[in-house]
Parts: sequence; C-alpha cells; structure tokens
Amino acid sequence: MRIPEGATDPKTRKRLRRPDMVAQQIREQIVEAGLRPGDRIPAEWLQPETVRVSRGSLREALKVLEFQGLISTRSGPGGGVFVASVEPGEAIRMLDNLFLFDQPTIADIYTLRKQLEPELAASVAGTLTDEGFQALQGCIRLYEDEPKTAEEEYSQRLAELDFHEELARHCKNPILAFTCSFLLSLLRDMTVCRSIYKEPNPALRETGLHYQVQLLRAIKSGDAELCRMIMRGHMIEAEKYMKERAAMRTRGSTTAQVISSTSS
Repeated sequence: MRIPEGATDPKTRKRLRRPDMVAQQIREQIVEAGLRPGDRIPAEWLQPETVRVSRGSLREALKVLEFQGLISTRSGPGGGVFVASVEPGEAIRMLDNLFLFDQPTIADIYTLRKQLEPELAASVAGTLTDEGFQALQGCIRLYEDEPKTAEEEYSQRLAELDFHEELARHCKNPILAFTCSFLLSLLRDMTVCRSIYKEPNPALRETGLHYQVQLLRAIKSGDAELCRMIMRGHMIEAEKYMKERAAMRTRGSTTAQVISSTSS
C-alpha cells in the first residue's frame, strides 16, 4: 500500500496529520477495489506494518473514516471493518455546520434556487410514479386549510418546503437533488426564515398552492419546459416575499433600537 502523494491538502494548504493520510489511503483503496457498502475491508489493509504507521495512528485513521461515515465496525463473530454508505441527510447536516456562524443571506440561497429548482422540476416531468404524486399531494393537503395558530402556520410553511424535498427524492441527477435539498436545509435553519415562516400570510399560502397545483399538472403531462417556467415563477415570487419580510424585520429591529437608546 502506498501513502497518498502530497503531504498537504491543496484546499487548505495545511500539512496533513499521519492518521489523515492513512485514512485517505484506505479511502482510495476502497474506491480502486470497487468495494460497496456492506463489503468487508480486507484485514491486511488494516495492519500497522502494511500501512507503515503505529497502531495508535491506524486507530485514529479508522476513527476519521468512521466519523466521515465511510466505514463501520462490528465486534464478535463475523465482525470486522466494513464499508458504509454516507446518507445524504448526514452529509447535509455536516455541511449545515459549515455555515453555522457565517450564514448565507436569503438572496444567496435564492440565487441558486432560481437556477436549480426549475431544472429539478423539469427532471421529473413525465417520470414521476403514482406513489410520488401521492407524496406530493400529501404535502399540499397539509397546508390547504388556513392555519389557526402560529405553530400551524410554521408547520404549513415547512410542508411547502417538504414539497420541494419530495421532488428532489425523485430526481435522477444525484448532484442536483442533493444541492436542492441542502438549500432547503439552510432555509429551515436560518433564524430569520423561521421567524418569517411563523407569520400569518393567507395570500402567500394561496400563491404557493397555485404554483404547486400547476406544477403537478405539468409534471403529469410530461411538459419539462412548462415545469421550468412554473417553478421559476414560483422561486421569483418566493424570493421577493422572503427578502421583503426580512427587510421589514431589519427595519423594525433598527427602529426599536433607536427608540430604546432615545428613551434611555
């Protein structure tokens, strides 16, 4: 087994620790050997003398791979180290942490959504199964009636996002589906978005329903270009509303601060 070339990570220009280099080496071997999730990793790959590191460094390397979700270990008869698959949800949660302290703006997110969501809708035109249609219709039913409380309003807005998440589940392009799901996760996590989602707005709900009902019809007819057009309009209206509401909240907060400072 060879140690991967390059003692530095080209993305960070930081020197890799020995365990990280070994983890990268094992990862490359998994790919080169064509191992799949559930396959056992050959024991000879995981011997200190084979990878030419101490047992402690090897243990750390395996912890790195396990943390990344690429391997799992089992003890007892039939145990060992096995290839694992990284679930999209787990990967998205890790990426969410990347923006935990430096969150993107609503405009940042919708810059991508306006480009990607129309392609997402077009990708499922004419290919959605009956089960897929029922799942999308189920999302719509959750916000057909006017909410009675702020909690119901919030739940309905999340159901609207779930509609888009459901579209992503049926997209054949894994990169497109993952990216759209990631953007939805960012929206769910942003404090300003959560506050906006709790605000009553019957007109917005009706507009969202209108777009999504139209979209279902276009998907069922297999008209990809119409799907693009409907979803693009939906994203433009959604961005406009979210940015207006965010600006109102900012102005309200600024006014409150001015009043507070004046009165004190």
